[in-house]
Amino acid sequence: MRTSRLEAFSDGVLAIIITIMVLELKVPEGHTFADLWHTTGKGLLSYLLSFVYVGIYWNNHHHMFQLARRVTGGVLWANLGLLFCLSLFPFTTAWMDETDYARFPVVLFGANLLAAACAYVMLQWVVIRAHGPDSQLRQAVGWDLKGKISPLFYLAGILSALFVDTHGKLGVIIGTGCYTIVALIWIVPDRRIGRAVREFGSPD
Repeated sequence: MRTSRLEAFSDGVLAIIITIMVLELKVPEGHTFADLWHTTGKGLLSYLLSFVYVGIYWNNHHHMFQLARRVTGGVLWANLGLLFCLSLFPFTTAWMDETDYARFPVVLFGANLLAAACAYVMLQWVVIRAHGPDSQLRQAVGWDLKGKISPLFYLAGILSALFVDTHGKLGVIIGTGCYTIVALIWIVPDRRIGRAVREFGSPD
C-alpha cells in the first residue's frame, strides 16, 4: 500500500474533526463584541487550543510520512489508533467549554491529549520498526526531547486539575496552562525531518 493513500485518508479525517469542532461554536444573539464574548468567548479559546493541536498532529504526521516508503498492517492499525484519539477532540473540547471548564471535563481533555500523544509515539515506533533501526526516520527522530517531556506536562495538568484547589479554579487554570504550554512547544515547526529530507532525499 502506498503511503499517499494513508495520508489522504488521515487528512480527510482531520479535516472532518476541525469542521465538527467549529460547528460546535454558538452564534451570538447580539451584534456587539460583548455578545460575542458572552456567548462564544470561551468556546473560541477552547476551539483555538484544539485546532492548534490538530494542526500540530497533521504537521508532524505529514513530516513523518515524508520519510516513509512502506505501509504495513501494523502501521495501518497504529494510524487508526491515532485518528481515534484525535476524533474525540470535538467531544472533550465541547464538554470542557459547555461546563465552563469544570474539573472533570478538564481532566478528561488532558487524558485525551495524553492518549493522542501516546498513540502518535506508537505510530512513530511502528513506522520506524517497519523501516528498520537504520532508517532515515529513526535518524531524524533522534532523542525526541519534546516527545518525552510532553506527556509529563499532560500528567502535571491532569493531576493539578484533580488535586490542586479542589474547591476553586486554581487547579483547572494550572492544568489548562500545562496543556497550552505543550501546544506552544510544538507549534514551532519541527526541523529534524526537514533536515533529513534535504540530506537524504525523500524515499519517493
